[in-house]
Amino acid sequence: MDVGVFDEVNRFAEATPWLHTAVTGYAAYGVALFGFLMLVGWWDARASGNPGRVAVALLAPVATGVAIGVNQPLVALFHEPRPYTDHPGILVLATRSTDFSFPSDHSVMAGAAAAALWFVSWRLGLVTAVAAALMGFSRVYIAAHYPHDVLAGLALGAVVAIVVVPLTRPLATRLVTAAGHTPLRPLVTAGSRAVPAQLTAGAPGGTGRTPPGAAGP
Repeated sequence: MDVGVFDEVNRFAEATPWLHTAVTGYAAYGVALFGFLMLVGWWDARASGNPGRVAVALLAPVATGVAIGVNQPLVALFHEPRPYTDHPGILVLATRSTDFSFPSDHSVMAGAAAAALWFVSWRLGLVTAVAAALMGFSRVYIAAHYPHDVLAGLALGAVVAIVVVPLTRPLATRLVTAAGHTPLRPLVTAGSRAVPAQLTAGAPGGTGRTPPGAAGP
């Protein structure tokens, strides 16, 4: 295991007590940031009026949930103790728990969110990827995980999202298009009319081109 890298991060944590509150808070509650970023993705996609883009925005939490679900049997299978269990002399900022360490649930969530939101907007995906990397680092900083726990978690989450989103996008796009003609329309478009079947090409998940004569935003 990468105990040497973990020890370096733990020594860094000992040398930076002024970071403890911020990093511990992010490690524990940073999940809320990823929820906010998903809301931003949905809001932006909704404003675009593109049902394919709205579909992938709505699939982001679905893919993230699937990734976390996939991770649960792996955690039980590998049965890896937390760092503070095997190394009692280290600085521990995490709330101690009796569950296992590999792969990191927080990192799986973060990796899946970043990959899924990349389908909505590469800029939003990049911001989320930075947040995911910080989440992984924070989990090592507080001694909740080894580095390989978070790297595996980030990779697993991203892979699951990259598989789930393209596989489910066609069906999700059809459902979003249909929802545009129902009372659910405000959830899938910011426009005053129902979502058209064909929309501007070029946006992620687009289903066609703007019909001739259609007004711009």
